[in-house]
Amino acid sequence: MPPLEKPQHTKPFKLRKSFATRKQEVAGIRSKFPTKIPVIIERYTREKYLPPLDKTKFLVPQELSMTQFVTIIRNRMSLMPSQAFYLLINNNGLASMSLTMAQVYKDHKDDDGFLYMTYASQEMFGNSVVKTRVT
Repeated sequence: MPPLEKPQHTKPFKLRKSFATRKQEVAGIRSKFPTKIPVIIERYTREKYLPPLDKTKFLVPQELSMTQFVTIIRNRMSLMPSQAFYLLINNNGLASMSLTMAQVYKDHKDDDGFLYMTYASQEMFGNSVVKTRVT
């Protein structure tokens, strides 16, 4: 399968908005939708095969399992069953697929209140390229 054309890369979400703005945005979301988890999903910067998602921000029901969430993201990208897809939490590992989004959020939410995820077509644990996390 040939690599996709490189889209214009925009800055990561954390660089596009200030910490105060992000924190305020989460506060507004959580007050309007207390049972939803605010998630930011971005494509790994060196990804060549997976298509970009149509949006970055997702509001996810807290009772949704990681397995269900991954299926939703796969469907949004129209991936073939044979295409590999990894969803990394905070750029440094996978969450157990049996966990609910509420459990993942509780353990991995950022200081600004968002849960950050990165998707890629190849496993990247322990690889130095993963350590490009923006704090």
